[in-house]
Amino acid sequence: MSYASATEPLRAANLIAQTALYTVVPLSIGGRDVQSSAGFAVPCEDLSVIGGGCHTIFVVAGGNPEDWRDTANLHPLLRRLARQGVRIGAISSGSYLLAAAGLLDGRDFTIHWEHAPAMREAFPHLAPRQARYVLDGDRITCGGGVAPLDMMHALIEARFGSAFARRVSDWYLHTAVAEPTAPQRGSLSERFGTHHPGLIGVLEKMEATIEHPLDRRTMARLVGLSPRHLDRLFAEHLKVSFHATYLRIRLDHARRLLEQSPLSISELAFATGFSSASHFSRAFREHFGVTPKSARIPRRAP
Repeated sequence: MSYASATEPLRAANLIAQTALYTVVPLSIGGRDVQSSAGFAVPCEDLSVIGGGCHTIFVVAGGNPEDWRDTANLHPLLRRLARQGVRIGAISSGSYLLAAAGLLDGRDFTIHWEHAPAMREAFPHLAPRQARYVLDGDRITCGGGVAPLDMMHALIEARFGSAFARRVSDWYLHTAVAEPTAPQRGSLSERFGTHHPGLIGVLEKMEATIEHPLDRRTMARLVGLSPRHLDRLFAEHLKVSFHATYLRIRLDHARRLLEQSPLSISELAFATGFSSASHFSRAFREHFGVTPKSARIPRRAP
């Protein structure tokens, strides 16, 4: 999935543009064929021969790092290519290989959530982010799965503009392009960094009551806590207040609606629990640094 999600948008870009905007070359150590997790063989060329002529190289990896072969040969080759100015990227657990090669020191990066604990254990000086993808200069990392669709949208947009990138994403019915910082997993525990049952219960209530927010006392009563105890839990576990967390959840939802729905600003304000469009716009701008109108993605005519 990771490999297809990364390469298919580039193929579609070529088809839509009716010219070779991108050339995708599968590479491996020694040019041996690589078998995907689905059992399909991918014919490859020799990385040591072709690699230096590439603009960007993505290391795509999955499975258990203990099962990977040729890593001892791969690490020095990746370091040499980086010194030659080749942009180096990683998809899924490929970030583990980049870390082992010393190519993520001092860098902002991500890795598939399944491999994040192993990454922290093996490289305690590194701190992967739980983001879908991270662009940090000549290092590009992606969590894998379908997240490369989002990453490639961003890379195509940077080179050819948002309208063309949207055409490529539409080709694959990829209508909801996620932000790079969007979570890899849907778990509230993972997203908010807490396993406290009372907090999880309140966070679930927050996400379920965006249009009609509940007050703090009601929320506390619903999970069997006192308002003061609830405040202490937010301060201790989340480092932000109840009200700030609730506001962030509502504004994040508002931004998704801005990007994906035709609701007017007034309709959107009431749909996210604000008393007026002006109140909503002020809160939105304070949180995101832009007005709701400027944040809205222009919708193409049919």
